[in-house]
Amino acid sequence: MADVAERAGVSTSTVSRTLRGLSTVSPDVRARVEQAARELNFAVSRQAASLVTGRTGNVAVLVPTLDAWFMGAALSSLGPLLRAAGMELSVYIIPDMAERTSFFDRLPARRNADALLVFSFDLNEEETARLDDLGMPVIYVSQHVRGRPSVYVDDVAAAVHGTRHLLNLGHRRIAFLHTVGASGFSFSSNERLLGYQQALAEAGIPLDKELMVGTRAGDKRRTAEAMGRLLSLREPPTAVFAEQDEVAVAVLWTLRKTRIPVPERMSVLGFDDQPLAEWFDLSTVAQSPAELGREAGELALSLINDPEVDRGRHVVLPTFVIPRSTTAPPADVEPDA
Repeated sequence: MADVAERAGVSTSTVSRTLRGLSTVSPDVRARVEQAARELNFAVSRQAASLVTGRTGNVAVLVPTLDAWFMGAALSSLGPLLRAAGMELSVYIIPDMAERTSFFDRLPARRNADALLVFSFDLNEEETARLDDLGMPVIYVSQHVRGRPSVYVDDVAAAVHGTRHLLNLGHRRIAFLHTVGASGFSFSSNERLLGYQQALAEAGIPLDKELMVGTRAGDKRRTAEAMGRLLSLREPPTAVFAEQDEVAVAVLWTLRKTRIPVPERMSVLGFDDQPLAEWFDLSTVAQSPAELGREAGELALSLINDPEVDRGRHVVLPTFVIPRSTTAPPADVEPDA
């Protein structure tokens, strides 16, 4: 740092302020210091800096998988936001119970991050308490946890609106395909199922448990089996609300294989608005994981930089029903004028 200061013609404290991104340095001085640092291949040692500031310059993320579209979109917006703030990003992937037990036993994020973002995990009380003891802000993303900072969409309200869309088209036999065995994601799954049930109750339609069928995201065979059960009912559904777009696309694949026209004989509604929803012209309930990632990052930075910020703050982002070509009135019902 002394070498950079000498080359730039400034004090070492000015170099320190410049490389930490503080606004108290003029643009001309900042440019000279950054140029000198480049010429000398100088990089700030975060480990050394943390001894002085008590901060690591790092934000950790806990996720159940990186394979899901949701995770990729959220982290793609979170990463650049943190880099612009001079922060780095560490990702802990917890794909199964063994890894989960190990993480909560060791808590590797302790002393290695300034904040932890927890994506789409259904934590028990003991695990939540362990995270409370980390001594850093813990932000819950795509889920709401009472008394703790959270960024999420209202999955119940979103599913209510999606089910209403089908009800308003005239459907009364509406099936709901929910995912089972998806590590970390059952929180949203349960909330969406609840919203579906609430919308039916609101419309005065009795709940039929035979219309609620489980499958696995990305498993076309399991989804085909689920559709087989629905199509074998004495009174099959005229519409299917799938918990995720991936499941909805598998439903479309099955119906087209069996030559059941969509939406003439069966309407299909997804949830997420992934790119594949537009490719398949799939009606869906849209959310924005990219916006969730940005909001979570902003909340993490505010909690790191200002101890007085409300640590129980909840940020709820909107969802929208996107009607496309896979939903229409059932064959025996004319749409309202």
